Amino acid sequence: MLVTGGAGFIGSHLVRGLLDAGAEVRILDDLSTGKRENLAGAEAAELLLGDIRDLATCERACKGVSVIFHEAAICSVPRSMDDPATTVAINVGGTANIFAAARKLSISRVVYASSSSVFGDCSALPQSEGEEGTPQSIYALTKHMDEELADSYARAFGLSLVGLRYFNVFGPRQDPNGPYAAVVPRFFEAYRAGGAPTIFGDGNQTRDFIDVRDVVRANLLAAVAPIEGALALNVASGRPTSVAELAAAIARICGYPGRLPLHGPLRTGDILHSIADTAQAEKHLGFRAERGLEEGLAHIEFHLQHAARGEGPRSEAHGG
Repeated sequence: MLVTGGAGFIGSHLVRGLLDAGAEVRILDDLSTGKRENLAGAEAAELLLGDIRDLATCERACKGVSVIFHEAAICSVPRSMDDPATTVAINVGGTANIFAAARKLSISRVVYASSSSVFGDCSALPQSEGEEGTPQSIYALTKHMDEELADSYARAFGLSLVGLRYFNVFGPRQDPNGPYAAVVPRFFEAYRAGGAPTIFGDGNQTRDFIDVRDVVRANLLAAVAPIEGALALNVASGRPTSVAELAAAIARICGYPGRLPLHGPLRTGDILHSIADTAQAEKHLGFRAERGLEEGLAHIEFHLQHAARGEGPRSEAHGG
């Protein structure tokens, strides 16, 4: 199995899930955003350093592989707006290289990371496959282009390409640093430091949060599901949570229930509401999210406490 971006947040969890399932795993990562420390405890996986923008590197990584999990990407709306050219080159050009390598080497299945951002300005809730709107950011545009590219490759070359539209994934090892950090690790960092996080907007915007362990399970199911051609599916909990509710939940878990968040202006390209219709993932993959928000947040706090004590990584499969 090949995992591109396997040293990143979702990728490193997927690597462990595959190793726990007994798979032989190769990782392709340039470590531009991924980290070697994310792979602690996953030393059985082969790490190939390289950039998905180079076709020869992609072909080398794909040799001898039966399934590709393509996670490598720039995964930030703000960064995509600051640097559109690099975002397109990596997210679209790199994906085209992975698909081309899969075709050349006759790889049976590619499971690739798409995004809920493809729904764009679609106002219908919950968001269902086939009701996509106009992309509202460069990042969203690249994920839309990836899905179109998958459709074209499937029609032209007979590849089996499954896109998983991740909604708001959260879990241990999500980076809280930098201007493009996801909301969950930023809130944890602020509250654990005794401060208050900043919410962009009034906090009433909603998101569909899904535990990374459920995302790993969705990927494993997608690798073996009887799917022909190209198909893109929502991977989410199907439950909306406001950003203000999220902040309050993390404050409780960290022991700061009375600490109110600060507020800043909405960021360019951000959408107001997001909740998934998960019926198609259940139909085609047999997938439903099993872990609730509070359970997942407690799981993060548990890992942060162990990390603070200098303890090593624990098994993802058993909730530790």
